[in-house]
Amino acid sequence: MNSVQTRSAERALSGGTWLIVCGAMLYSILTVTPLMSKHTADKWDWTAPILPLVVDAAVVIVVKLDDVLARLGGHGGRWPIILRWMTGLMTLALNTADSALKKDLVGVAVHSVAPLLLIVTAETSLAYRRAIARAVAVLDAEEKAERERHEQAARERAEQARAEAREEREHAAQLAREQREHEASLARQATELEERQRREDREARERAEAAEREARERREREREQREQERLRLEQQARQRAEAEQRERAEKAERERREREERAARERAALLDRGPAEDKLPEVEARRIVAAAFDANLSVRQAAELSGWSVGWVSARYAEHRDPSTHGAELAIASN
Repeated sequence: MNSVQTRSAERALSGGTWLIVCGAMLYSILTVTPLMSKHTADKWDWTAPILPLVVDAAVVIVVKLDDVLARLGGHGGRWPIILRWMTGLMTLALNTADSALKKDLVGVAVHSVAPLLLIVTAETSLAYRRAIARAVAVLDAEEKAERERHEQAARERAEQARAEAREEREHAAQLAREQREHEASLARQATELEERQRREDREARERAEAAEREARERREREREQREQERLRLEQQARQRAEAEQRERAEKAERERREREERAARERAALLDRGPAEDKLPEVEARRIVAAAFDANLSVRQAAELSGWSVGWVSARYAEHRDPSTHGAELAIASN
């Protein structure tokens, strides 16, 4: 019997035991509750299921703890036995009490089936669990002894393999020493040849590096000369650009002053004409109003100079203060 079969038997025993316990508990509660209702005050009828439930809870505790102790190989002493038999006898008495009071022997026999089955199942399952625990202990001991035998055989094989490996290593070490001595001789010769070759290579590298340094220094001098020439040309170009920019700025300033002087002369000529005797053409009137606005003349003075009404001149002044208004009026007029 292996461990798989043992676990299967334990599961079957545990499942069957708990099935019987649950069935007996349900049957006991349904049987004892009417008896307790008859022997309880009317206002306490709701407490009738408590007593069978408490007794059956004690049965569950006993069965569960016996299961745990049997798995661990322990023994709870006298008190678990007393509790197991006491709860079993209480369940038997409570289930058969109603039929016994009625002197119904058939009822007593029928109602004693579940409690007796519960008592015998509890004892039998405990005995089975202990027997299974002993069998499992024996199997564990046999498996442990078998493992120890295998481990001892493996250790012996490993020891023999280590001895053979040690002999092989010693032989290999001897061959390796001879090989190393031969290789060392060849290596010395090769080292001398390599050292000579390295000296020659080093001398060739030094000559090449000297030539490279000279070429690099020559390129660096040429680069510095080109850089200085480029900076000189850039400076000359920058100076020419600054001179041209100054000339353009002076020319623009002269043109601006000339335009301002010409505009001032035109304003003076327009304003020196005096009040208009009649209403001037609109184009000429607009020029006079613009000159008056630039000269900070009042609206009335501008109206006298142009011959137009004060309202029209005020509208032109407003256009000069806010050019966008004039643009909007022109857009409306064009629409």
